[in-house]
Order: sequence, then C-alpha cells, then structure tokens
Amino acid sequence: MNDDSHKQPFWKTKKLCELSREQWESLCDRCAKCCLLKLDFEDTGERCYTHLVCHYFDENLCQCSCYEDRTIKVPTCVQLMPQNLEAVNFMPATCAYRLLSEGKNLAWWHHLVSGSIETVHEAGVSIRGKTICEDLVDPDDWEEHIVEWVE
Repeated sequence: MNDDSHKQPFWKTKKLCELSREQWESLCDRCAKCCLLKLDFEDTGERCYTHLVCHYFDENLCQCSCYEDRTIKVPTCVQLMPQNLEAVNFMPATCAYRLLSEGKNLAWWHHLVSGSIETVHEAGVSIRGKTICEDLVDPDDWEEHIVEWVE
C-alpha cells in the first residue's frame, strides 16, 4: 500500500479538530484582519470592518502585544478554536482557518506555503500599516472609519 500522507503537510492530512495547539496556532496567517474592530448594524444585519484596532495591537509586528491574555484584557476579543470556528462568522475570506474549514487550500503567501512570515505583508494581505488605534477616535465617529478593503 502506498501511503503518501506522510509527505503531505499536516493541514492536508488532519481535520482542524485533530490539530495540536501548536499546529492550530501555526495556521494563523498573521494578517491580523481579525483584530480590526467591526461594526454591526442591527437594523440591516450588516457587519462592516473598520481600520481601527485596540491599543494592544502592535503595528510593527502586526499582532496582539498581549496575545496569551487578550481575552482577559479585552473581553470582546474572541479566541478562535476548532470548537467555535463555525460560529465565528467574521473571519475574512483570506483567513487560513476559514479556507481550510471550507475545504480550500492555503494561499501562496501563507507562511506555511511560502516559507516566510513576510509574504503575507509583501502580498498586501495583512493590515500592517493600515490601522489607527481606537483610542485616537471618538466612538461616535467609528462609522467614518469603515473600510472596504477587507476581503
């Protein structure tokens, strides 16, 4: 019997619910689009992304500066897990977790494919250089910061 599964990357041979914590975390493509603040409009059911991020977002690293404690420090921050992936409906179309859950492949710029954590930024997929800290904007003005570039 010819078993080529040992030659395949883990995300092609395992279900998301079968991944180790390390494998799960490594799937994050580091785009940080999930860190963008979103506005939900109850009257229309529409969800819009803004280019606003919380004050824990590290613009240079394009990631949360308190990742392990993020849900404690920011109670509205969602910890994505295999168990809640389907319920978390705000992941962008480019998100590795979403792509894999939909049976699609990782993008060429994903670090597990390209071999570099910089390709997500080089491809222009990440939010690096595109954000403003929410502390600098009056919450009544957040609607003025809605963006269309999130896929």
